[in-house]
Amino acid sequence: MGVLNLVITIYTFIPVVLILIMIVAFSMLWPLAIGAAYSPSSKKVVRKMLEMAEVRPEDRVYDLGSGDGRIVIEAARQYHAQGVGVEADPLRVAWSRLKVMITGLNSHVTIIWGNLFHQNLNQATVVTLFLWGRTNENLKEKLQEELEPGTRVVSYVWKFKGWEPVQIDKKEQIFLYIIGESDYPLYF
Repeated sequence: MGVLNLVITIYTFIPVVLILIMIVAFSMLWPLAIGAAYSPSSKKVVRKMLEMAEVRPEDRVYDLGSGDGRIVIEAARQYHAQGVGVEADPLRVAWSRLKVMITGLNSHVTIIWGNLFHQNLNQATVVTLFLWGRTNENLKEKLQEELEPGTRVVSYVWKFKGWEPVQIDKKEQIFLYIIGESDYPLYF
């Protein structure tokens, strides 16, 4: 009877393991389909991005592809700004929300589970992103349509082709753009 119970337990356990593997695989592959892979920015880069954007308490910082929420958490913690993270990976969303809760920043930070292309960005005064170049290109029109002139857009590593950054940190590869200035040639 003991061997039979062991076999039944193993066969019951296998579907659970397969389901968990599928959830993890989906969680990792879905963001790739949208246009970015999880690659957390260092604390130094996060601080530099927020510093270049001159984040203030009255700002609403949107991080597109927010991963574990480190940028919006830092914006709330250090600058007292409102933070909104948009992340496609449900596991990272859960982790981010847990971090927000643990840090006590629930009233300052919101993490949205969803596709960044389907989120309305018109409340943002600062947008941060570390996406692929192709994804940045696909976002340009959305940013121009939804963001007010003067909104600061900070991109790590990838530039926006055709836009002129107002500030560049060459060492860290951070590019600051301002809607209505950096994208000006595209309005003609």
